[in-house]
Amino acid sequence: MGLGVLEDHKLQHVPGTATLDDLDELTAGAPRHANAKRSKDGTILVPQPSDDPRDPLNWPLWRRDLITSILCLLSVIASTLSPLLAANTLTLTLYFERSFTDIALLTGYHLLGVGLAGFIFVASARVWGKRHLYLIGTIVIIISSAWGGGSGKNYRSLLAARFFQGVGLAPFEALVNASVGDLYYVHERGKRMALSNLSLFGGAFFTPVIVGKLTDTLGWQWSFYLLAIFTAAMLPLVILFVPETTFVRADHFNTDLGVHNQTEYTKTAEIELQQPSSTSSVHAVEPHSGSSSMFSKATLSPFNGRHTNENFFKLLARPFPLFFHPGILWACLIQGTLIGWTVLIGIVLAAIMLGPPLWFDEVKTGYMYTGAFIGALLGFVLAGVLSDSSVKWMTKRNRGIYEPEFRLLLVIPQLIFGCAGLYGFGITSANTYKYGWFWPDFFFALEVMGMVLGAVASALYIVDAHRDIAVEGFTCLLVFKNIFSFGLTFSGYNWLVKSGIKPVFLAISSVQVVICCLTVFMYVFGKKNRSFFARHDILTMLHLR
Repeated sequence: MGLGVLEDHKLQHVPGTATLDDLDELTAGAPRHANAKRSKDGTILVPQPSDDPRDPLNWPLWRRDLITSILCLLSVIASTLSPLLAANTLTLTLYFERSFTDIALLTGYHLLGVGLAGFIFVASARVWGKRHLYLIGTIVIIISSAWGGGSGKNYRSLLAARFFQGVGLAPFEALVNASVGDLYYVHERGKRMALSNLSLFGGAFFTPVIVGKLTDTLGWQWSFYLLAIFTAAMLPLVILFVPETTFVRADHFNTDLGVHNQTEYTKTAEIELQQPSSTSSVHAVEPHSGSSSMFSKATLSPFNGRHTNENFFKLLARPFPLFFHPGILWACLIQGTLIGWTVLIGIVLAAIMLGPPLWFDEVKTGYMYTGAFIGALLGFVLAGVLSDSSVKWMTKRNRGIYEPEFRLLLVIPQLIFGCAGLYGFGITSANTYKYGWFWPDFFFALEVMGMVLGAVASALYIVDAHRDIAVEGFTCLLVFKNIFSFGLTFSGYNWLVKSGIKPVFLAISSVQVVICCLTVFMYVFGKKNRSFFARHDILTMLHLR
């Protein structure tokens, strides 16, 4: 029983369990074979590049950074879509003469679009690559944004436009981090992964701050029109400078993995949130001489053939049975519920802060998201500091044996900050006569810190404990968090009006405490769970492999 993790006696080696040496090799970028290729400064390259000029690892660093920069800029634009109407609830309620719930559903159906499109796009990316999806996503954002701005007084038209904006967002939410994994060696990924995550999440919380002022100055329609204009300006860059990044590399080149016989997309998805493990070992790497033409027919084509022989419909169906997998279900709850409560907080900000005694307009309501933005930044910093150091410390105490359950320690600060934020927000926002606007905003920041820590903890655990189903696991997270948030937009406002802000938030805060406490069982029985599902593979039993 290593530091509280129950030992398994069924398998000689349980998937996910490793030694400190294994961790050091992954962190420092040192493959096991001696004749490894190195950069000019002596850094061992992980994964090892192939001799194929189509291999992204053989492209010059400036070209790979250009691709990442374009995807990050598009991610910033795409990430504004979900909170686009957060500061405009009162304006839209009066404009369409609709209830607060109807206006909340404009965000709800958007999230439904992300969730439904997400699992389809992930399967498509594994079969045909990512480039066609980035092109589709960019075009859909342009069309749906112009559509939304021009919907006039037609509420149903705007609702449909919001749904398709969610479809356009899905490729960027699901695939950009995986593309970073395609493009860089382990020692290069840390700061690029941090940038891509900041682009995807940081911009989302800063959007209402800008949109509130924009609506007050130009009208709510221009938030849609400007998105269409900016995205249209990015489309030529995607067409010309973002080639296919998926490359099927032989197993012996993939020295950053501890398991074999996985599809290339699984390999890239394993790295998505495995950083900041590599942030401490970033070195300058000289670009390789091999490169493919930037403007060749193969580069500009949306499709470049299949990247796996697996059946598309089997890939599409794989995530669904994994909702019954304890490790995946735990990750969905830890990450998805706090994201849903964040949506509920947005409903409170829109419905309550606009009334007495604060009488906030769109501008001031938008400014309330400043706390969330700061909380997101602090959450990423804290996750980066704790995720690696805590694991190394516990592994050394466990006689050099690493268990993925050590990642679950991140749930402790999630419990402290996230649940304190929920309790505090419920108490202070229910009595703004006494507490004003600052304390609700402060506790909103704490709640978002907890949300980020939970997202990192759940993703790291899936990566480390269940590598062979990492792609399907991340798809489950994407679907669960968006569908759960969609459900809250249906009932959230009426729930708050009927029961009151304070009782509702005391209830959901207590639910979140219980969810966080489930981590104790996951920690203690996690290794036995890994062993059981290694011996009784759900996907194999259902003929989905």
